[in-house]
Amino acid sequence: MTGFLLRRTVTAILVIGIVLTLAFFAVHLAPGDPTTRYLDARMSQAQQDQLRHALGLDRPLPEQYVRWLGSVVLRADLGFSFTHNRPVTRVLADHLAPTAVLAITALLIQFGVGILLGALAARRQGSLTDRVVRWLSLILYSTPHFWLGLMALLLLSYRAGWFPASGISSIEALDWGAWSSPRRLLDTAHHLVLPASVLGLAMAGGVTRFVRNSLLEVGHEDFIRSSRAAGVGEGRILWVLALKNALVPVIQIAGLSLPYLISGALVTEVVFSLPGMGRLAYSAILARDYPVILGATLLAATMVVCGNLLADLGHAAVDPRVRREIAHRG
Repeated sequence: MTGFLLRRTVTAILVIGIVLTLAFFAVHLAPGDPTTRYLDARMSQAQQDQLRHALGLDRPLPEQYVRWLGSVVLRADLGFSFTHNRPVTRVLADHLAPTAVLAITALLIQFGVGILLGALAARRQGSLTDRVVRWLSLILYSTPHFWLGLMALLLLSYRAGWFPASGISSIEALDWGAWSSPRRLLDTAHHLVLPASVLGLAMAGGVTRFVRNSLLEVGHEDFIRSSRAAGVGEGRILWVLALKNALVPVIQIAGLSLPYLISGALVTEVVFSLPGMGRLAYSAILARDYPVILGATLLAATMVVCGNLLADLGHAAVDPRVRREIAHRG
């Protein structure tokens, strides 16, 4: 297991390094200049050159890359935001909590709804319920996040008025003395219903179809037939025996869902105006704020790599065959 962890750690560092290198040159070679955002027509050429020098943009691109990479690796310094006028680490820290809450809630909805619908479809294989669930999961899986978010805003916020259209809390909640903690918590949950549901349901379609097919495969195993012959009820066979074995591969799905979750969070936060990492990255791209773009890329790449590593460890913990394979490789 130690050798496995070392190999995966080295691979993870290489993957993150490659992603950051590609992102660095992509944002710097893209057309446009971030200083044009701050330039005034009355500024002299000397003042414009001084601004570019202060931002380090007048140096050759390879030198900028080496300086930035050395700062990140040696001092854990992601630089200074052009637009926020603050260190990038503080900017990222201020926007991380809303994204984390949104992502965790969406994951719970994704796997809760996906497992429930997948088990229901497998239990009623070939019936009208099975066909409806399969079509519904296909529609959810193929629907873009932004369209689902816009329809949710139109129907459930503007037309019905059931949920807030934007933000993660009410203006009144910003006054810490006005509302109690439970009331602020309920207010945040109310604001998260639409964005978390849009993000979670859009990804639940794939989980539904995967769980249904896994349950149907497990249903033909010998231990399931033996349990039926022994008189075990169908409910216990489905929800305890079959589902326990069918969910083992779902752990890998959780790890593979992270890239879609992060990209979906970016779109969802922009649509619902949530002050999270996705909206921060979107604003940074529009403003050509290189340090924030690269900092957000580093954070997203680290989350995806670590999530996949945790998924592999979780898979090994519940599946003896994976543990034996890891032990055999050393």
